[in-house]
Amino acid sequence: MHLIRGGRVADVDGTREADVAVADGEIVAVGTDAVAEIGGEDAVDTETDASGAVVAPGLIDAHVHVMMDGRPDVATAVSDSDYTASYRAVGNLRDALDAGVTTVRDLGSRGTLALDAGDAVAAGNVDGPRVLACGRNVIMTGGHGNWFGREADGPAEVRKAAREQLKAGADVLKCMATGGVLTEGAVTGAPELTPAELAAFTDAAAPTDTPTAAHAHGEQGIKNAVEAGISSVEHGTFMDREAAEMMAERGTYWVPTASALRGVVDHGTEAGIPADAVEKGEDAAERFGDAWDHALAADVPIAMGTDAGTPFNFFADIPTELEYMVDYGLSPAGALEAATVNAADLLGLDDVGRVEAGYRADLVVLAADPTEDVTAWQEPESVFAAGERVA
Repeated sequence: MHLIRGGRVADVDGTREADVAVADGEIVAVGTDAVAEIGGEDAVDTETDASGAVVAPGLIDAHVHVMMDGRPDVATAVSDSDYTASYRAVGNLRDALDAGVTTVRDLGSRGTLALDAGDAVAAGNVDGPRVLACGRNVIMTGGHGNWFGREADGPAEVRKAAREQLKAGADVLKCMATGGVLTEGAVTGAPELTPAELAAFTDAAAPTDTPTAAHAHGEQGIKNAVEAGISSVEHGTFMDREAAEMMAERGTYWVPTASALRGVVDHGTEAGIPADAVEKGEDAAERFGDAWDHALAADVPIAMGTDAGTPFNFFADIPTELEYMVDYGLSPAGALEAATVNAADLLGLDDVGRVEAGYRADLVVLAADPTEDVTAWQEPESVFAAGERVA
């Protein structure tokens, strides 16, 4: 039995004094009487002194790309060998874990790279957060991300492409509903997959109740995705009031990925980012604040995601996303909710996101209360994944 002693616990239920007892990868007791609950001091084998610190749930990033490494032109990653991509994925996962991220959702990597990475972590062969993955993105021919996605046209082809990902073991299905910033020639907000194709996509996911995600910047693409029953809209940069209200009414999650735009806009062409991407990124950034205003006014459910791997958007910096979310109007407590219980709900996980008995012991020890200081996430004192101290 391991005891995290003398600290406070902070999660969606608030902040309170509590010890946390862990056994066999699971939280078994939380509270000022945790030691008594586990049978007294004789039951404690090892302990972590959390005096003056705060124990919080490990972060969940609902949008990463383990194949990418933050290089200025992400499309060049396709020319790397499978071996190089695998080593990069291992490094990215290690960086995420060190940063206090204990679960990630990969929304598009080459081949079965992310699916295999998830298996490697689960088997204990690679140190990293739990990985849920979509396999390959489903996109229109020549659409956004065509250099690594599964191209498909028409409802029948889209349905087959989605089923291929399920056959490969996908935990979530991801499609491109609109153009994007990082594909040369793609129009950021323009619809790509049609409403009928999106309906076929979600139809393929329905029998197994598999969550679905849609890359969607433009208003119409967002609305098309929501009407098709997509579980989450990724980016949502040009969201208008009507789209926000539709999402709120149907419980469609928004994964804003503020870090992705910041990486492009803050570095620009001087850092080697293609001029086309910078121009589109700057336009998107100018409109992003309005999307936040609409989403917060409509009470759209929000889950944290970074798009980690895109230009200058590194896995080691994932916790900075919570600070950006607060800059756009969320409270620190709201950012915690987005990065824990909301993200867990979106991913279909019921064993992470809280510091509570019966939950998986994915935990971080922080120097300050993250419900008061959102920057506390950025330098965890220690990280536990399934009860093992990993950082």
